[in-house]
Amino acid sequence: MMKRFTQFTLALLAMGFSANAADGYKIKCKINGVKDSACYLAYYFGDKQYLKDTAKADANGNMEFSGPEKLPGGIYLVVVPKKKYFEIILDKEQNFSLETDTADLIKNLKSKGSKDNELFYSYLEFIGNKSKEMEPLKDELKKIEEKKDAKKDEAKAVRDKMQAVDKEVKEYKLNFIKAHPDMLLSAVFKASQEPEVPETPTLANGKKDSTFAYRYFKGHYWDGTDFTDDRILRTPVFANKLKFYMDKLVVQMPDSLNKESDYLVEKGRPNKEMFKYLVYWLTNTYETSNLMGADAVFVNMVKKYYKTGQAFWVTDTVLKKINERGDQLDKILIGKTAPDLLVQDTNLANFALSKFQAKVTILYFWDPDCGHCKKVTPKVLEFYEKYKVKGVEVFAVCTNFGETMEPWKKGIKEMKLKWFNVADLFNKTGYKKTYDIYSTPVIYVLDKDKKIRAKRIGSEDLEGIVDRMLKEK
Repeated sequence: MMKRFTQFTLALLAMGFSANAADGYKIKCKINGVKDSACYLAYYFGDKQYLKDTAKADANGNMEFSGPEKLPGGIYLVVVPKKKYFEIILDKEQNFSLETDTADLIKNLKSKGSKDNELFYSYLEFIGNKSKEMEPLKDELKKIEEKKDAKKDEAKAVRDKMQAVDKEVKEYKLNFIKAHPDMLLSAVFKASQEPEVPETPTLANGKKDSTFAYRYFKGHYWDGTDFTDDRILRTPVFANKLKFYMDKLVVQMPDSLNKESDYLVEKGRPNKEMFKYLVYWLTNTYETSNLMGADAVFVNMVKKYYKTGQAFWVTDTVLKKINERGDQLDKILIGKTAPDLLVQDTNLANFALSKFQAKVTILYFWDPDCGHCKKVTPKVLEFYEKYKVKGVEVFAVCTNFGETMEPWKKGIKEMKLKWFNVADLFNKTGYKKTYDIYSTPVIYVLDKDKKIRAKRIGSEDLEGIVDRMLKEK
């Protein structure tokens, strides 16, 4: 199988952990219920957690995490046996003590010497109490909505109570931000805020603007996020917010995704860590995405940030591989003319894909011994039998023909494949690298000019895609 740039490789690009030399960090912990066990200090980075330090608890649950350099600001995790953990804030204050109990790590948590954590635990206590208030209201509302004869006033009364609780939480956060504007928790609160959409305006024709709510929400989505503050990267907030924005608020088309990717990278450019993370995340996400055409985003990132020398964190070896991958995928992006294939049929006659005439060409890479191909090929054949009268042809490239071509010929005969069957019998085209064929089957859809209109799709998608193409003028 062809090696690809996947999450494991690119994850290495994001794990650079910058530290500030100063007085270091010293966190003393006493955790009742833990004894003679290894405990861990971990941190959030994007959507993952990484280990930073290890400490051994003594017989009384005492331990100490320490190091000669201050750690970057963020939300960290103290992990105890049985995969239990609690969160702490590390920012300006990095010499303090904590005490808790395994019976309830969060409820019993106390901090000494860290105002950040004292306020953090007060917030956790507050939000825990509000959650307890909200749960019975949710249950009550559900029961009302399930009643056949439910009255609107009943539901409204419960919703009003829920909104009142929600208002208390919002006011708590706003007051906290006002009182402690520079604290990390304030940055988390601001980044977590969602835009409150005002009333939809009426257009000149008297109708409501149907797209206003979406446009307003998207346009103000990042209002509370400070892209110059890389502390937010070391919290659970930013990665989730970024994923939601790209998946739910951006039109899932290459042009839109590229535009928004560049917009976000430029917002993060003033901060090296933020810039690095955004370039890494967008590169990795869209190189491995299942969204058809999303590889155009990967190619765009490679051209703009890797080939131009802006990816300062990448080694020369890794950079070379990323650039090669970008060059490879650039040739087979949707809208590009399909690279030519010079292949042979079972009689050794030569054929070129570029000379193949059809309104729509299904470029089908398959292997007669592949179990998945044996399931998919009959479905592609069923499609072909239905659409060949409309000018649709199949250019089927066998990827495993055997030394004598017998496996290939046998597969054609057994499955009654009366379409155009070819293979690179002399191994001269390098089509597997050109078309990124690391497994089979793979389907490309080409128009009459051999431009790629769809790729790596399922057989069930063929009819919808081809129908749209045949209807085009």
